[in-house]
Amino acid sequence: MQVEGFTELVAPPGTGRIFSEPVRPGFADSAPSGRVRLDALARWIQNVAYADVADAGLEHAAAWVVRRTRICVNRFPWFRGHFTIATFCSGLGRMWAERRTTVTQAGEDQSNVEAVSLWVHLDPDDWRPVPLSEEELSVYAGSTAGREVTARLRHPTPESIERSSTWTFRATECDIAGHINNAAYWEPLEEELLGTGEPERIDAEIEYRTPAQPGETLILRGGPRRWIVSGGGEIHASMIVASD
Repeated sequence: MQVEGFTELVAPPGTGRIFSEPVRPGFADSAPSGRVRLDALARWIQNVAYADVADAGLEHAAAWVVRRTRICVNRFPWFRGHFTIATFCSGLGRMWAERRTTVTQAGEDQSNVEAVSLWVHLDPDDWRPVPLSEEELSVYAGSTAGREVTARLRHPTPESIERSSTWTFRATECDIAGHINNAAYWEPLEEELLGTGEPERIDAEIEYRTPAQPGETLILRGGPRRWIVSGGGEIHASMIVASD
């Protein structure tokens, strides 16, 4: 299924920093079939991003919150597998950066998962957007080849709604930012997949808007698009989905 509007998955750089580490699916990462769920992949993506920042000695320089994430699964990772997750900065803006991530099974050349996320750079004390420091730029600019990215919203607001359902976020899904963690937004799509059979591959992107708090929300669906909205109509996130 071809769907327009996805963020580009740029190729790995010939120069600059690429951080990688091994990763193994755990019980809590896996669907009953053994397939690693999308929300687990989202956690892997955010965890390796933090691991990269910490490895570079920059964990206290800023807080980062995700604005948009695309996860393109060519072959789902499975429980008991051995994988390598690698990440690099693929673009920069004044107060944000784009990060590419790949998940590859040990001993294989072709990746299982390709992902890209746009992260907003925040002051660690007041959590407001601030420009990247010279130190951060010196670490991450080398892999971007001068590529610039913007933080503007790209997904449309709800339109052509075909059906809706409710979804409840839990207090246990809140993180240190004081709102629902980005990985939890993938759970409604996982619920949908588990009810329709195991996909061989999937390509999906979430754009995060107003942070959600614990409680009931609405999932609006129209064609390949989904929206997570409050009872008052405020958009928490939007999604594009393409699957076989």
